[in-house]
Amino acid sequence: MTAPASPPAPSGILLVDKPQGITSHDAVSRTRRLAHTRKVGHAGTLDPMATGLLMLGIGSSTRLLTYLVGLDKQYTATIRLGVATTTDDAEGEITETTDASGIEPARVEGGIAALTGEIEQVPSTVSAIKVDGKRAYARARAGETVELRARPVVISEFAVLAPPRPVGTALDVDVRVTCSSGTYIRALARDLGAALGVGGHLTALRRTRVGPFAVEDALPLPERGAELDVAPLVLDPAAVAGALFPTVEVDAETVRMLENGRRVALTGAEASAGPLAVIAPDGHLVGLVSYDGVQARVLVNFPTGS
Repeated sequence: MTAPASPPAPSGILLVDKPQGITSHDAVSRTRRLAHTRKVGHAGTLDPMATGLLMLGIGSSTRLLTYLVGLDKQYTATIRLGVATTTDDAEGEITETTDASGIEPARVEGGIAALTGEIEQVPSTVSAIKVDGKRAYARARAGETVELRARPVVISEFAVLAPPRPVGTALDVDVRVTCSSGTYIRALARDLGAALGVGGHLTALRRTRVGPFAVEDALPLPERGAELDVAPLVLDPAAVAGALFPTVEVDAETVRMLENGRRVALTGAEASAGPLAVIAPDGHLVGLVSYDGVQARVLVNFPTGS
């Protein structure tokens, strides 16, 4: 007897609430099985310790991931003052302990204020940044001394959510951080502890938002081996692109020309510094284009049925 054919793979963006203890690649692997396709990718890694919003592209919508990676992010986190670790989070080995129980809330607020706005941040040595072609975390775990350059990031919000609470001689601080892409929350914990003279690291991290997309709308990641039809849960690529960019609807002839890589004029569209999302008469996303007010140039097309 012939085995029943797998349902066609959906194409779109899936919002997943990643649990603690698994990698982002694990989440991708589970989704590949559920979506019946190898064509699944993610828009920004979450460490195994972290939970929260992971944005997965399925099918041709993996082409949208490039435009999702750079969106601002929001996190909730717990920073433990008084304990420094090798990884700047709870997964590392403790390198120093200092009595932080006497630090006044006003000092914590002052330290946080100094780390808000446009700042220069040195990423954690166990980050995924490449140094001479090799990941920094791989070099660090091999015993190499890793020196990373500071780079500009924007911390638009760094707020204390509750009064700091003592944990032995340490002090736990619950915070919310809204930041530019490429910000390391572990590094904020490290730098806050260093500024207060007691060391610090991250004990909990949850990503709550990526651009306009919130974890409240995400699917709890199914257990390994579970069965779930994810097709109805996948966000339509046209809706995702429309949440990020201005849109323009075009006729069937313009769709054909754009799909062939032709440059076209766009009736009713204004010149845009960023991409425009082009929508076909049937509502599907044709592609993203750049438009100077005269001609549209295709940045990426989104073929249907793939």
